[in-house]
Amino acid sequence: MTDSDKAPNNGESVTTRRGVRSFVIRQGRMTEGQKKAYDRLWPVYGLTREQGVIDPREVFGREAWLNLEIGFGMGHSLAEMAAAAPEQDFIGVEVHSPGVGALLKEIEERELENVRIYAIDANDVIDLCLPDASIDRVMVFFPDPWPKKKHHKRRLIQHEFVQRLRHKLRVGGILHLATDWENYAEHMLEVMDESEGFVNARDEGGFSPRPEDRPITKFEKRGENLGHGVWDLVYRRTN
Repeated sequence: MTDSDKAPNNGESVTTRRGVRSFVIRQGRMTEGQKKAYDRLWPVYGLTREQGVIDPREVFGREAWLNLEIGFGMGHSLAEMAAAAPEQDFIGVEVHSPGVGALLKEIEERELENVRIYAIDANDVIDLCLPDASIDRVMVFFPDPWPKKKHHKRRLIQHEFVQRLRHKLRVGGILHLATDWENYAEHMLEVMDESEGFVNARDEGGFSPRPEDRPITKFEKRGENLGHGVWDLVYRRTN
């Protein structure tokens, strides 16, 4: 999700046992509608750390292409993707409770059966909840850019994090990154080009055109109208 799509950082630490969290602690309360959706639907669509390593076939009741989105924001784009691809399954990760409530509302309104949600740090999802080689596509769209140079070490897309994602992707699986900060885009490109076990999906390398199945958010559209760029990177796991 874009930086504009997030509540303000309240200054909580972003260090953890893995070094960098997948999020920053955010302020914001659920609306009454989001809370009701959460109370009613979380037992059906929510996944927890305590469940341990899941079997996606048991979770969704079928074997299908499995997508993981880390940081889905308010969930609209994830709901759009799930609605457009009912033959695929989607796991979303988000700790911002209004976003979780909003996505649950969309799941109900769109009658989606192919979405499940973790409301915990993505590091725990990766380390404790997902089998190796179980994911067909990982999506990280518009993570916190940490624009100040002294904060670049807090950026989520780092070599160590990418390698942990690699082990959860099947061979041939896709890692799709997107950002609206050019400096972060260049950082992502450098990290990915130096990451073992990945190859750029574009033969000529570099940034990819926006894949048609990545919805354009209202904040991205607003940014485009203001002349802001958006950069997509698509890589495949090779081994």
